[in-house]
Amino acid sequence: MKSAHYTDNVFINCPFDSAYKPLFDAMVFAVQDCGFIARCALEEEDASQVRIDKIYSVIADCRYGIHDISRTELDETSGFPRFNMPLELGVFLGAKKFGIEEQKRKKCLILDKEPYRYQQFISDIAGQDIQAHHNEVEATIKVVRNWLRIASGRQTIPGGNIIWERYQIFLRDLPQTVVELRLDADDLIFNDYASVIARWLERNIRVTY
Repeated sequence: MKSAHYTDNVFINCPFDSAYKPLFDAMVFAVQDCGFIARCALEEEDASQVRIDKIYSVIADCRYGIHDISRTELDETSGFPRFNMPLELGVFLGAKKFGIEEQKRKKCLILDKEPYRYQQFISDIAGQDIQAHHNEVEATIKVVRNWLRIASGRQTIPGGNIIWERYQIFLRDLPQTVVELRLDADDLIFNDYASVIARWLERNIRVTY
């Protein structure tokens, strides 16, 4: 059964470690500032459900998907590559190819840190429009914004420079917004962070647009 928010939901498939967090936080803000709903595996905490089933459920609920495959290099600790992101990209593409009519309407953005790097480890997606963020927060925001504008066709989405400026103001206001929502700034889970963004946008959208 399709979610009531299917056409607004954007699945974010990316690393969740501390090094990637600045890009992830900016990506979530950009998605929501564009008028969409950011979704990811971190929102589900049902211990009775295995992780891959949680991912299936969230992907099925999202028309759009952002997939960052920039972390496929060997892990310094284990010596093995990290394949979670390519796996979830494959699930998303599979849903689009073999799913029911609503699933076939899915659209996705594939990100890497450098252009054409992906050809060295996942050449089967050659022909897809891969975008590079160069590990830069501003570039990530603008790439996500431009893709959502084209993929959705929505004319109400603000420009990339505007969203970038708004994000910097949001970061400045973040400590106070967290206090107002009675949350812990040092331990914001994904759902809390999304709520903080929603509160800030609700308060500031008329002022800044």
